[in-house]
Amino acid sequence: MNLPATPGAVIAVLNCGSSSIKFALFDAGGAELPRQAWWGGKVQGIGSAQPRLQTQDGLDRVLDLGADEPYHDALAVIREAIRARLGEVPVLAVAHRVVHGGAHHAAPLRVDAAVLAELRGYIPLAPLHQPFALEAMEVLLQQRPDLPQVACFDTAFHHSLPLVEQLLPLPYAAYERGLRRYGFHGLSYEYQSLVLPERHGELAGGRCIVAHLGSGASLCAMRGLRSVATTMGFSALDGLMMGTRCGALDPGALLYLMEVEGLDVHEAGHMLYHESGLLGVSGQSADPRALLAREAEDPRCAAALALFVRRIVREIGALVAVLGGLDLLVFTAGIGEHQAEVRRRIVAELGFLHLGLDDTANAANAAVISSAGSAVRVAVEPTNEEWVAARHARALVSP
Repeated sequence: MNLPATPGAVIAVLNCGSSSIKFALFDAGGAELPRQAWWGGKVQGIGSAQPRLQTQDGLDRVLDLGADEPYHDALAVIREAIRARLGEVPVLAVAHRVVHGGAHHAAPLRVDAAVLAELRGYIPLAPLHQPFALEAMEVLLQQRPDLPQVACFDTAFHHSLPLVEQLLPLPYAAYERGLRRYGFHGLSYEYQSLVLPERHGELAGGRCIVAHLGSGASLCAMRGLRSVATTMGFSALDGLMMGTRCGALDPGALLYLMEVEGLDVHEAGHMLYHESGLLGVSGQSADPRALLAREAEDPRCAAALALFVRRIVREIGALVAVLGGLDLLVFTAGIGEHQAEVRRRIVAELGFLHLGLDDTANAANAAVISSAGSAVRVAVEPTNEEWVAARHARALVSP
């Protein structure tokens, strides 16, 4: 895609995590919002000894962030980099990926002080992401109150879930207080709902499962391009085993850790979010690439990979049962898009569905990786959460 050298206006997107901030600028000067970002980058390693600013045009430099407020300093670095890149080109709005929107927010909305105060109430449900997105919003509200900000929620896409998929098997009063299954990675799944019909036609509107496999991982069952079931629930800890998160866990194990082994709530939370998953089981890494390189000589690396694949296969099987069959299986996000061996192992264990893999296409991360005789089409589709957020922001500020 040939993007203009200088856009007439841009939408900025911020995706804030605990130690990194990704940013992207989308050309908003034309009739259509291009899916490819005009420019962007990230600050990573916030809080570490050598945080870095990296941009898509090749800049890579170590930053000197203050010890007191490194996140604020990182945001200031990004603002200055954007200002230097844009010159006089106006920013129409800033869109934020916000992990949790609660039970009430089924669509993006403009950010003000009241919205910010409400969203702080969801921090305990998404502690790895929620507070940092809100911090970025707060800084911009203070420094640029004239600049429209739009919150785009990862939970919003799952508001189509039927009640039976929202309920937790707790006293019903818990549901009325907001203890329910919300679902996450919604911006990624929303993008798939838009792009899959372009790639796969009517098949995409049938019985489809999208596997968002990254450092955080979940599955979404879609029918008619709407979410009907998903593996993450009340929090982003639920469902699949992840890089450092445990996924679904017998609550009795957590009670044991706290009652018998004496972990307090903060220690238990740190274990479940930061010391579990692939890293916890292997003792080596949260990255499947590193574990694949070591599995032949390290049984724990092999066990971590086997458990990771098994949990995905089990959950796919459960979602196939909910859908009553499967027409399309889609892999997306970092692992899903780039780890051919992980995909191969997952598909191999789904042989009862009569899936077949084209090994050459799979090795090339092709758009369709199933064999000609496969009963289910298997696809790889890169995600584009930032474009979805930019699209929502543009619709709100310039309908």
